[in-house]
Amino acid sequence: MIGVGALRIETAGNAVVTDLGRSRGPAMGLATGGASDQYSARVANILVANGDSEPLIEVTVFDLSFVAEVDLLIAVTGAPMTLLVDDVERSMWEPVSIGAGQRVTLTEMAAGLHTYVAVHGSFDVPLLLGSCAPDAAVGFGARVQPGDRLEVRTAIGPVVNPYFDMSLFNLGVLTPYFGDDAVVKVTDGPDEDEFAGTAGRLFQGPYTVTAKSNHIGLRMTGRLPVRTSTTEVLSRGVPIGAVEVPPGDELVVLHRGRGVTAGYPVLAVVTPVSLDDLGQVRPGQRVCFRHITVEHAAQDVQEWHLRLQQLRRRVATIYSALGLAEPLGIERNFRTAEGTAQGEEHRALQRL
Repeated sequence: MIGVGALRIETAGNAVVTDLGRSRGPAMGLATGGASDQYSARVANILVANGDSEPLIEVTVFDLSFVAEVDLLIAVTGAPMTLLVDDVERSMWEPVSIGAGQRVTLTEMAAGLHTYVAVHGSFDVPLLLGSCAPDAAVGFGARVQPGDRLEVRTAIGPVVNPYFDMSLFNLGVLTPYFGDDAVVKVTDGPDEDEFAGTAGRLFQGPYTVTAKSNHIGLRMTGRLPVRTSTTEVLSRGVPIGAVEVPPGDELVVLHRGRGVTAGYPVLAVVTPVSLDDLGQVRPGQRVCFRHITVEHAAQDVQEWHLRLQQLRRRVATIYSALGLAEPLGIERNFRTAEGTAQGEEHRALQRL
C-alpha cells in the first residue's frame, strides 16, 4: 500500500516501530518479541480505530518528537509522559487530532518504561513472518532515528467536538498503575519440586531489578530459592514469563525477547496479564511475586480480553455518532480484531 504522507522524526532517544509480536516466530526458532506492554499497545490502536496488532511506535524512556506531514489521528498510551502538540499539552489515553505541519512532542517520562504512539491507518513498514517487531538476533528492524520518515497509510481530518472544542473521548479507559513496586502474579512452574523447602522464598520478599535487564529478560536480586536437585536440566522450550533460577546470585524472568529454549530450572511462570506490568518495570524498581492458581490466571485473561472488547464498542459508538465509522473502517478493523483476540485468548488459556 502506498502511503499518503509521513511522520517526520525530529528527535528519538530510543524508539522502535513494533506490533504485538511474531506469533509464528517460535515455530521457526525466532523470538516472539513485540510490545513489552501489550495492553497499552492494544489500547493505543483501539483508540484510533486500528486493529489491535497494527504497527505503532514504542518509546523507551527518552523523548520523542515528530512533525505530521498530513492530518492524523493519534493516541498515546503506556508510561506517563507529557504530550505536547505545538507546545499545547494534550491528554494521553484518548484520541488526539493532529493537523498537517503540527509538531508532537513526548517528554519527561515520569514512571514506567514504555510509551506507545498509534496512528490511524498505521505505517507502511517491512514485515518478517507477518510482524514488524524488531529482532536483533537476525538483524531485522531498527531504532527510529532523527530524520526518518514513517509512511502512514491514511490521513484523517480533525476529529473534534463541535461544541466548545472539548474532548469527546472520555472513554473510561482503565489505565495501569505505574507505582514504585510491581506486584507480579505467577503460576507454578514445571520444576517447582526441585526447590523443596525454599520455593516459598519467591513470595516472601521483594526482588530488585538490575541494570542488566532488557527485553530478553529481567534479572533480579533478592533472597533466592535454592535448587536441591543435582540432575542436569536439558535445553527445552520455555514460555514467555518463565522464572528461572540459574547458578549465581540473580533470578531471571524471561520476557518477550527470550529465546525459545533454555536449560535452567523454571520455578514459576508469570501470567499473561502480569507480563504487561513486568514490561513497565525499570532497573532499580522492586518486584513482589504473588502465587495464583491456573484457574485464577485464566479468569484474569478472560477479563483482560473482555475489557478490551468493551473499549472497542465504546470507541465504535462515538465514531459512529460522528459519522466516521465508515471512513475509519471501524466495522472491518474491530471485527477482525475481535476474531483475532478470541484466538489469542484461546492460546493464552492453553499455555496456562
